[in-house]
Amino acid sequence: MMLDTLEIHPAAQSIDSGTLAEHVFRLIQAAIVKGEIAPGSKISEPELARTYGISRGPLREAIHRLEGQKLLVRVPHVGARVVSLSHAELIELYEIRESLEGMACRLAAERMSEAEIDDLRRVLSTHERDEAFQAGVGYYQQEGDFDFHYRIIQGSGNRTLAKLLCDELYQLVRMYRIQFSTTPNRPHQAFAEHHRILDAIAERDGELAELLMRRHIAASKRNVERHFKGALEQTPDERGNA
Repeated sequence: MMLDTLEIHPAAQSIDSGTLAEHVFRLIQAAIVKGEIAPGSKISEPELARTYGISRGPLREAIHRLEGQKLLVRVPHVGARVVSLSHAELIELYEIRESLEGMACRLAAERMSEAEIDDLRRVLSTHERDEAFQAGVGYYQQEGDFDFHYRIIQGSGNRTLAKLLCDELYQLVRMYRIQFSTTPNRPHQAFAEHHRILDAIAERDGELAELLMRRHIAASKRNVERHFKGALEQTPDERGNA
């Protein structure tokens, strides 16, 4: 684990345990999602406690919340590890996204206000100005209101969908979206697909919006499958040097 990059501010020593647990939770969450703590890494409570200079109570609360977000898994006789989905598990996750985010798009076309649609266009404008995107090496990866998918799910007006996709599975999905967003040509393809989806929502064509979102996520799923296929075709030496 690259714990040297996860430093806590000295002022945190005076923060109450609840606020400190939230602060530590956000730091570890971001490190896992961005890949700074590698998938499959064992989580050492003593090491993390020393890194952050906190007691085990707030740390365990943070770890428990990360387990709830599916970012950490509890392995019998081993302890907590950073999640590392198998090929089959990852494809299942994308199948869930394809179905449910397609539904969210259809509902968003029916329910988003004109102001919300205008805001979503501004979100895409922000994405287009991102340096990594301009260089063709990645897609804009800020979360929440800056996330195109998040805004559409919220715009669906379906609280159950929002709880599942914007809460329970959100950071796990982001982890893999970030991991595969640097595939050559994929950032600009994804951006164009986002624009077509938004146009369908703006035209109140829920059927088309759903179809385009399902195709968009299916394209991402194929990107994942190509990645796994390529990894399997590498020689042992190539895997070691990857």
